[in-house]
Order: sequence, then C-alpha cells, then structure tokens
Amino acid sequence: MKIAENARQVLIIGGGPAGLATALILAKRGFLNITVLEKRPSANYYEPDKSFNYLIDGRGQKLIDYIEITDKLVQNGVSSTDFYLTKIESNGNRKTLKLPIVDPNRKAAFWITRQTFVGLLYEEIQNNWQNCINIVFNSKCIQIEKNTDGEDKLEKIQVTAEIDNSQNQQFQPFLLVGCDGINSIVRNTLKKWDDSPSSKFEMKYFPSPSSGLKYKILTLPPKFPLDENGEELSNSEMAYAIRSKLKDKSNKISLGLLPVKNTDEVRSANIITKPNHNIWKLKDGKEMHYFLNKSFPQLPMQKIVSLQEAERFAASGGGEFPIPQYCNRFYSKLSDEAFIVLLGDAIHSFPPDLGQGVNSALEDVCTLNEALEKSKNNLSEALPLYESARLPDTKALIRLMQVGYPWQYNQAPLRKKLWSVNFLLRLALSKLLPFAFSPPAFFLVQNHQLSYSEILAKAERTTRILHIIIIGIVLGLLSSSLV
Repeated sequence: MKIAENARQVLIIGGGPAGLATALILAKRGFLNITVLEKRPSANYYEPDKSFNYLIDGRGQKLIDYIEITDKLVQNGVSSTDFYLTKIESNGNRKTLKLPIVDPNRKAAFWITRQTFVGLLYEEIQNNWQNCINIVFNSKCIQIEKNTDGEDKLEKIQVTAEIDNSQNQQFQPFLLVGCDGINSIVRNTLKKWDDSPSSKFEMKYFPSPSSGLKYKILTLPPKFPLDENGEELSNSEMAYAIRSKLKDKSNKISLGLLPVKNTDEVRSANIITKPNHNIWKLKDGKEMHYFLNKSFPQLPMQKIVSLQEAERFAASGGGEFPIPQYCNRFYSKLSDEAFIVLLGDAIHSFPPDLGQGVNSALEDVCTLNEALEKSKNNLSEALPLYESARLPDTKALIRLMQVGYPWQYNQAPLRKKLWSVNFLLRLALSKLLPFAFSPPAFFLVQNHQLSYSEILAKAERTTRILHIIIIGIVLGLLSSSLV
C-alpha cells in the first residue's frame, strides 16, 4: 500500500537528534501529520548530566546535508581541522597541541553541544515545517496497546501519553517511531508482544572494557579564569585536559573539556572513573568543593566552581557507560494501518569511545530515508529494506566498539599500553604496506565513505594477517631451537 502525502498520523516517541531528524525527513517526503513527544520541557532545556559534546562527522553530515542545515552546523560548531588541546598539569605547566589531521582529504567534522544541535533541528522545524510537525514538550509515552476496531477489523496502534505531568492524551498513529533511547518503551512493548521463545526485540549484549565506567559532568562558567588574578581566561574553542595533583587511583581524576563555538556558553568538564572511585562517595557540596580544590591547585577552583554547583555536582548520580548492545529486529507491521519502526539508541547503544552515538543514529535516519525513496513511501516495502540495509552495519558497529578504543579512559594503564602497542603497529604497517594492512579501526571509523561492515572487514583482515605472521615467527623459532 502506498503511503504518500497524506494526513494520517505519524507519532514519534523521543525528541532528541534521531527523533527530530526523523520528523524532518518524513516531512520532506510529504507526510503531513507528524507529532513528536518529548519529555523535556523545551528544545533548549539544559541538563548538566546530559550536556554532551557531539562530533558530527561525515557520516552524520549525510543527513545534515539532506535537511539543508549544513551552513548552520558550520556556524555553530568548531571544526576538527582546527582543533587545539591544552594540557594543564598539576604543577601549573601548560602545553598546547594542534591535534593531527588523520586524513586531510576527509570531510571536516564539527564539535557542537547536544543542546545547540537539538536547537538547530528544532529551529529548522519551526522555520519551515511547523505546518506538518507538532512537538509536544513535557510529555511521555506511558502505554502502547494494539486493538481491533471498525469494520475492517485491522489491528491498530493506540498510544497513551501523559502531558504536563497531569492529563492523558491518546493517539492512534498509522506509523509509530521509537527514538526513545536505550530503555525504549516502544522496543520493550514490541518485545512483550513477541510470542517467540527468543524475541528479536531483545537486546544482545557484548562485553567491553569501557562499559560500566561512570561519568559526571561538572559545569564551568564561560571564559573561566586560568590563574588567580583572572588575567588569563579559557578559550571556548580550545579543548582542555586538566590533570589532578592526587595520584592514588581512588582519588585521581582528570577534567576533560571539549570545544564550544559560543563564547558565552557554559563549559562541561567530563570526569570518567571506575564505580569504586572516591568521588562517588562525596555527597556534600562543601566536601566536593574541598576535593576539587585539593585535586586542581593549578586553577583557582574557588572562583571557577561555586558552592551551589559543587552541591549539584555532589548530589548528581551521573551516568554509566552502557554495555555494547543491539537488537535483531527494527520494525513491526501489525496491519496495513499499523507500522512501528525503531532508530538510534532504541536499537543500538554503546560507550562513547569512537564518537559514533549521534552519527550512527543520524545514519539510521538516512538509511530509513533511502528505503522510503526506493519504495516510494510504501511502508510495507520500506521498513524491511531499512532493516536489511542497517542490521549488518549495526552488528559490525557493536563489534568495533569492543576493539576500537576502549582503554582510553586509563581504567587499566597496563592494558592501555598493550593496546597502544597494537595500535601503533597497525598504523606503521598500514603506512609501509597499505596493500596488506589497514589502519586501526579508530581511524577507519572516521572515513564516512566506508560502512561499518567494510571497516570491520578491513580490521579483521589485518588481525588475521598479524596472527599468521606471529604463528610463523613462533614456529620458526621452535624449529630453529630443535636443530
């Protein structure tokens, strides 16, 4: 059945990057009645614990180009081709480095805060698509049911949402889109409806050295002082790595700040530790303030972090890096009047090691758009096309997350050194013998012209060749010792 330029309702659960991007591609394809349910009270709502910085690379920019907001990304982001990092040691020594460009021919990526990026998508909707996209803030989906009514006896979807923490509203969409994250109510409902012994909507989990690490985000003021006199201020477009004076593993932390374009925007300092770190035991603002001052004597922390922020930071439970995971089914068709599709973290989730969270989600949306194009908006054809095109790359991405760069957080210094040796060996061999060896997966992921499946195939081919070489060397040594 062809679905095009009609007024039947599309309901999107989740108004983050994946949800708003999906709304935009559907509007551009002629869908006229699109509602987005978003739990936050506004598009620019600031949540300290979710004040992430995205690096939108060429993979994510395919979608940005399609919805025609590339110029706004450039205006509001910091280019990766002009990326500087200042390391501030505990003794006050500073060193500024221009991070090397892996491939000068690669499309520039852009650092942008989550709040700003969501704001760009929302602005595009308000300026050009508000006649067909309605965003309901401060709303959450509380129940999804299927029912059969009317003379046609076709199964339909009924969604109940709570609006403004009070009234309930019901929707009966012909297309329900789940962009509601790792704990997706849409996916969990589909799993509950699936009668098979092993549901394809059940998440499959794969261990990673970085999963289980905890993070907190400390909010710093814009242009915070770097010295007691306030004569030198931080640069918004500069990344910072600030080292702790405390060196024992229970107290040692680092502050990591990524660049922002807006000079008046607050800075987010990421702190990533093991769950048993002492910072998680500090629940009092004064204790936290004392700990931060003791950790970073090279900065005027009393002037940078207010007691109010220290209290908020101490009370925050932070977050935890998830185990790499994905499900095997991305859609469901109940009838010709009821379709459900999943995108983003609802189908795959993982730690931020390779910076592919938002990029993979935007690529999901791009793949769905391509499937709709091929099928001329026929959902019965488009959704299977979307799943068959995206599932292999999703599986490959989860495997890449296990091996890409999981030791970067210093959670196990010896393992990080061993990983670094392997990394440098692959990099050197790829330059000496590029026909036989591929660069490390960490570099390959940054090439948006390669799919995740192609990247994994290249990485595994290099691994096989290295194994053969090592086995050959061992056998050679054994045979020579027997002579």
